[in-house]
Amino acid sequence: MKYFCSLALLMLFNQFVFSQALTPGTPESQGMSTVRLQRMDKVINEYVAKSYMAGVVVLVARNGKTVYHKAYGYDDISTKKAMDKNAIFRIASQTKAITSVAVMMLFEEGKFLLDDPISKYIPSFKNPVVLDKFNEKDSSYTTTPARREITIRDLLTHTSGIGYPMIGSKEAVAIYAKNNIPSGVDTPFNTLEDAINRLAKLPLAHNPGEKFTYGLNTDVLGYLVEVVSGVSFDEFLRMRIFKPLGMNDTYFYLPESKFNRLATLNTENKEKKVIKAPANVGEYSKAKGTYHSGGGGLVSTVTDYAVFLQMVLNGGKYNGKQLLSPVTVRMMTQNQIGDINLGYKKFGLGFAITTEKEAARVPPSVGTYDWGGYYGTTYWVDPKEGIIGLIMTQKVPNSYADLGDKFKVLVYQAITKLN
Repeated sequence: MKYFCSLALLMLFNQFVFSQALTPGTPESQGMSTVRLQRMDKVINEYVAKSYMAGVVVLVARNGKTVYHKAYGYDDISTKKAMDKNAIFRIASQTKAITSVAVMMLFEEGKFLLDDPISKYIPSFKNPVVLDKFNEKDSSYTTTPARREITIRDLLTHTSGIGYPMIGSKEAVAIYAKNNIPSGVDTPFNTLEDAINRLAKLPLAHNPGEKFTYGLNTDVLGYLVEVVSGVSFDEFLRMRIFKPLGMNDTYFYLPESKFNRLATLNTENKEKKVIKAPANVGEYSKAKGTYHSGGGGLVSTVTDYAVFLQMVLNGGKYNGKQLLSPVTVRMMTQNQIGDINLGYKKFGLGFAITTEKEAARVPPSVGTYDWGGYYGTTYWVDPKEGIIGLIMTQKVPNSYADLGDKFKVLVYQAITKLN
């Protein structure tokens, strides 16, 4: 209880002190060391030199000031085109935090309560069923009635029982494939209305509220935004979040004028060395797509996403614009899953939350919130230390994802004065 009171005071402090635009600053002015931050140059450049990564962009901000923003290596290893720090990345599941903010904006307007059944707004979810028996030979199955309906809170916390195509359980992968359910990543065609209504009739992996199951929950929430707001999901994000925050490089589908800024997608060979992905793989954001995935569809830059995170850190306010109440941000960034665990972390409404056990493993403070994306993007926000960290690359699979934790170490070891 003492910790959460302290966190609430920190959030109020951030709201009033760091509510203006994210601006450049020197590390020394924010209690950090330039020389010590430069240690990350050697580490990241070594990952590039050893062909573990092609190119990487990082951004570190503290107390509303950008203190480090660099690009390393290559955007295109086949042509040796240098990585640009303003490159546009496929942020995949980093889309989830933005969708969650959109949902909570409508919650603040009294459009729904978090414990409302989703079927109240999307009737196809009425009377959900749970998978009982599954036949691997033909993907047939039997079901039992769920103990209760799925709530909006279940969707925000990934406890609904809805899984993922491609990366979910073998049962979910097979059942969703048979019913042509899009993953939201590299699936530009379809519509939210059609796909979500078909998904609603499929069995859950477990009863709502029982477990954390990563899945299409946030895609369902994107459709909820459409239904409740009366405008398309992409238009809602553009008018209510991207435009007010000046996130001018964040899209579901890129305008042709920005195609050349989309970072090249990479993979790895049998020796786990980075190679360029085959032609046309990961090019979905250049399509004239119709499916707007709230769970994984956006592309963005480190600077655009840093602005979004700074707004959250500020208690919902940025550059004079109040997108959320600090009370709502507090709800989003506290444990919402009770005794359910996510490794050493808990989960809020759209964010993973650092516990004492996690803070003993890596440097970010208790109460830090974070997530990442399938293609190699990661972020965290540490309210106690006023830190925002972002590291982005584009590589699937990635045998060297440990760079994400090393990056955290390299940021925190540069702190010379605690907040």
